[in-house]
Amino acid sequence: MSGVRLYLSNDTSSCAAGAERLAEAWRQRSDVELVRTSSRGAFYLEPMVERDSPEGRLAWCHVTAEDLPKILAGDGGIPISTIPFLSKQTRHTFVSFGVTEPLSLEAYQAQGGLAGLRNARQGSPSAIIQEIKTSRLRGRGGAAFPVWKKWDVAATAQADRKYVVANADEGDAGTYCDRMIMEGDPFRLIEGMLICAMAIGAGAGYIYCRQEYPAATACLRAAIRAAGKAGWLESDGQPFTIEVVSGAGSYVCGEETALLESLEGKRGVVRARPPHPAQSGLYGRPTIVSNVLTFATIPNILARGGAWHASLGTEGSCGTIALQLGGRVKQPGLIEIPFGLTLREVLDQFGQGMADGARLKAVQVGGPLGSLFTDAQLDIPICFDAFAQADAILGHGGIVVFDDQTDMLELSRHLMAFVADESCGKCVPCRIGSLRAREILDAIQRGQATEADLSLLTELGDTMKATSLCGLGGRAPYPVLSALEHFPVEFRSRLRS
Repeated sequence: MSGVRLYLSNDTSSCAAGAERLAEAWRQRSDVELVRTSSRGAFYLEPMVERDSPEGRLAWCHVTAEDLPKILAGDGGIPISTIPFLSKQTRHTFVSFGVTEPLSLEAYQAQGGLAGLRNARQGSPSAIIQEIKTSRLRGRGGAAFPVWKKWDVAATAQADRKYVVANADEGDAGTYCDRMIMEGDPFRLIEGMLICAMAIGAGAGYIYCRQEYPAATACLRAAIRAAGKAGWLESDGQPFTIEVVSGAGSYVCGEETALLESLEGKRGVVRARPPHPAQSGLYGRPTIVSNVLTFATIPNILARGGAWHASLGTEGSCGTIALQLGGRVKQPGLIEIPFGLTLREVLDQFGQGMADGARLKAVQVGGPLGSLFTDAQLDIPICFDAFAQADAILGHGGIVVFDDQTDMLELSRHLMAFVADESCGKCVPCRIGSLRAREILDAIQRGQATEADLSLLTELGDTMKATSLCGLGGRAPYPVLSALEHFPVEFRSRLRS
């Protein structure tokens, strides 16, 4: 007779919070049937253990091994449905998280998986692309380019081979939604890639996974094997192969053309465009490169229809967005909501404000290349158009909150040093500009810079923004210039008198 079934996340973040220690402590107990699931993303509650009840799942939070008796007795659990962090969300891409076992095809299908693929196989490639066009889906990796346009270009291109590439080189600080998908719901990514392959006529796919994600890499490879054994890895009646490739730890390989160079076995250096990858990508063939979250959004669109997706969010930003809250907030974790809520609403409703004893100083959205927002700017709607008008980016949805103890000069120096280290060196504005900007920031820290150096720093930033070959150099000045704009005293007070 099996024991009480308990559910415990196998996500890397959950394990870091103590989930693996719980699993080890309980693994040999005959009165416990431990099921390892994906994560709900409420990392501030981890380690969290769940069990079934007549009213639905119950959860115990911040669990230690000594809490097992009360969990087995059903004492003290709270219904998952009553946790505001989760109940206030609108989850579609992450709807199964915390429920399914990552490598169970049966569990994936029980939650609606493969419905999109089945619908796609009943139609034509042009019908698939039309559904994506109707959905008004824009890429979730940062550039926010309309997905259907890339697919249409690749579909109409004449070539002996075409490729589908998932950009899983998730390198922005404070982002982890791609990792969660790869570790917790890998079949959703695979299904999205298969639908894309059918639309453009591709016969092979690659998942370029960052080197720092060994658990995700292992899970993806196991999922690909399971999908192959189940017989659903095919495109237009032909076998479709998917290979997982580990990156080499280069941030710039998150840029699609540098990623393709790396996939070809070369140094990850940005290519000049045009031609774009949809025209001439991997090995000179038409290639669709999209990030993991974009591909993971596709199955629901084909299952529920493009019009359904277009009905969510705002006029120019349809669907939902995965935001990852981090830094000095009370409740860090992943949320999925329709576009349109303000940054302040997200921080208040889901982050529950600042951590105890902390006072907000700035919020950075979009990773190390993202602009800084002060409290006065937090009423900006979270959508592509509003951020573009504010000369900012949503990027991959990472939100990092800094408190009043943060030295903005040191933060600016750190971010510019990161760009200088990670620049591929292809273009002069990024290669030289980032080094010179770091030197100026170093001089300010030493008290050796003048007002003229601050002017030069601004001029350098404007040049990098206007002339860099890719987004790394083009976006690098934004956090520095926004810090200088909002916190000028922290820079000018350290100038040479």
